[in-house]
Amino acid sequence: MNYTVIVAEDEELLLNNLVHKIEKADPDFQVIGTAQTGAQALSLVEQMSPDVVFTDIRMPVMDGIALLTRIRDQFPFTKFVITSGFSDFEYAKKAITLKVSDYLLKPVDPDELQNVLFKIKQELQIKRDDYETVFAPGASCMSPGQIAELLKNFMVQNYAEDINLNLIAGTMNYSPSYLTKIFCQVYDCTPTKYLINLRMSHAQKLLIHEPSLSVKQIGEMCGYHDQGYFSRIFKKHTGKSPLEYKDEGEIQQIS
Repeated sequence: MNYTVIVAEDEELLLNNLVHKIEKADPDFQVIGTAQTGAQALSLVEQMSPDVVFTDIRMPVMDGIALLTRIRDQFPFTKFVITSGFSDFEYAKKAITLKVSDYLLKPVDPDELQNVLFKIKQELQIKRDDYETVFAPGASCMSPGQIAELLKNFMVQNYAEDINLNLIAGTMNYSPSYLTKIFCQVYDCTPTKYLINLRMSHAQKLLIHEPSLSVKQIGEMCGYHDQGYFSRIFKKHTGKSPLEYKDEGEIQQIS
């Protein structure tokens, strides 16, 4: 199976060199788009929903960290690899909080790149094998509405797990955009948005009714293994941090 890649690098020579290295390192990874600014890369990701994004840290318009923050919110299943000419600990710390698969120094070493791609492919293949048992049997005989319902039920039952919508689409021989389209027709929102709403609903209930649980524990129970990322998504969804929401709920219960 081919895995799709977008590469963001502001220097054209380095960009072309990295594309060549990726495709030479593992033919299963196909570069479907390149960008020289973070804004261009974000636009490509929104259009193409790739499996993997390689991005430089320092780019014009939008840097790599800002780009990954935006992508992570919209496409939480995308794998990230950061490339940088700077051995910068602060950047590395930020990259870790964004669940980056790896951090490669430029010029990228071909052997290191091959190891990174191998690790990513293993992770994706394990997920794909799991999804095939659920989505592959009978998918070709289902109506669009039945497929949307199957995906919805899967998310309801597995919202606490990492869910990769690209791989789910691939197991049914659909593009991610087509799967999103038929889901929207039935449920009036994207699968990603539905999953976030589902997770936030459970998080809100746990914050109110399970006061002994920490924010980190609740995040993990709702599919978020990084507390900072969970808190950011929760505040974006509710307008309050998890602790603020929890405190308000306790006050209301007392009164």
